[in-house]
Amino acid sequence: PPPRRVCGPRHGVRALALDKAQRVAARKPDAVVVGADTVVVLRGERLGKPRDAEEALAMLKRLHGRAHEVWTGVAIVCGRDRRTTAECTRVRFARLEEATLRAYVESREPLDKAGAYGIQGLAGQFIKSIEGDYYNVVGLPLARLRLMLAEFA
Repeated sequence: PPPRRVCGPRHGVRALALDKAQRVAARKPDAVVVGADTVVVLRGERLGKPRDAEEALAMLKRLHGRAHEVWTGVAIVCGRDRRTTAECTRVRFARLEEATLRAYVESREPLDKAGAYGIQGLAGQFIKSIEGDYYNVVGLPLARLRLMLAEFA
């Protein structure tokens, strides 16, 4: 299937994170709720979670040897107060053998991850360089989240 086009990754991940947080906050009105959403962007194209192993392998083949961006949106909802932000990290994959990519897909690890990889798992070995927040690539920019939560204290 063709890749999904991104209409402003910063806006998109913030909106999705806010939607997730608001849905939970509707059921838990007295809670401080955090929502997050992550997307991988390669040359302007959004790589979300793969639908199956075949799509995961195709995504990984496109990423290998290339740099891409990982965008994570974070939203906090507390009563009527809402805050959102987005963080971007640039990641470069090393050049990889197809057999390595196939073995990774067979582990099933990439099937629930944006861009078909988890930097905190087996795919950490695929990374040549990273510019920005490692935890953003994991899916939650912890330093940014800490600052946002401090605003509610």
